[in-house]
Amino acid sequence: MTGRQILDTEKVLTDYALYLQMEKGMSANTREAYDRDVRKFLVYLAESGLTLRDVTVDTMRYFIGELHDLGIAERSQARIVSGLRSFFRYLSLEDYLNPDPTELLESPKTGLHLPEVLTIEEIDSMIAAIDPAKAEAQRDRAMIETLYGCGLRVSELVGLEISKIFGDEGYIVIRGKGNKERMVPISDVALREIRDYLRDRELLDIKPDSRNILFLNRRGGKMTRMRVFQIVKALAEAAGIRKSISPHTLRHSFATHLLEGGANLRAIQQMLGHETIATTQIYIHLDRSALRKDILTFHPRNKL
Repeated sequence: MTGRQILDTEKVLTDYALYLQMEKGMSANTREAYDRDVRKFLVYLAESGLTLRDVTVDTMRYFIGELHDLGIAERSQARIVSGLRSFFRYLSLEDYLNPDPTELLESPKTGLHLPEVLTIEEIDSMIAAIDPAKAEAQRDRAMIETLYGCGLRVSELVGLEISKIFGDEGYIVIRGKGNKERMVPISDVALREIRDYLRDRELLDIKPDSRNILFLNRRGGKMTRMRVFQIVKALAEAAGIRKSISPHTLRHSFATHLLEGGANLRAIQQMLGHETIATTQIYIHLDRSALRKDILTFHPRNKL
């Protein structure tokens, strides 16, 4: 990117607020909302080890995926994206950044959105696409199995602690939204992949603050959410999957496969850590095609 160096982020934000007031005529409440959303994005960049100069359209897409992963409603996502478009347009106009990374960014669609769901075969093909020659191969296998097998949010995956894995009892303890803990069953397959990964993990020079964190990067530190997004996306592409894939897709697939297998919504709600059953009910829509097929096959009116 070209453009002059951004030295003082707070000054840029102050100047941007004046721009919104003087040139755009926005109200104080709207300016405050835009400022909050930009600061959320700046925190996300800092946690990912990035600066404004590093931002690409893919960075923005990963960020939107993170908003979705946190359960933020699509209308709110669209509002945040609108604010970020305004901010980056301002940076481009003032020659801080060029080109504007939001120019090719699609806005989140509002209304009922049925997320992509992977088949079991597609998940298997992603795992098979992991290059066994890479040092991180076993870690990535364990991550995919844990994401899908436990239906975790990506933030829950990167924060998973070794001390919260109870292999003999077959469950893990997850710290989810609102700092609330929940018990989630874990499959024998995922446990086996984790045990195999732990042997590789012992070879790392682990940072003191990451000793209890399960999944680590090659430098022995905690994985970032963006890195997990990148790994999942790359594996989907390597497996020839043309769906729009993110770590959250594995969570949706987990819930949908549970519903198809006969689990009730309350059980799925507890395992996903949803506050209300209403959040979980989207999976009813995902399973409607299977429901219709069953009705056509088994309802006595269709056997006449």
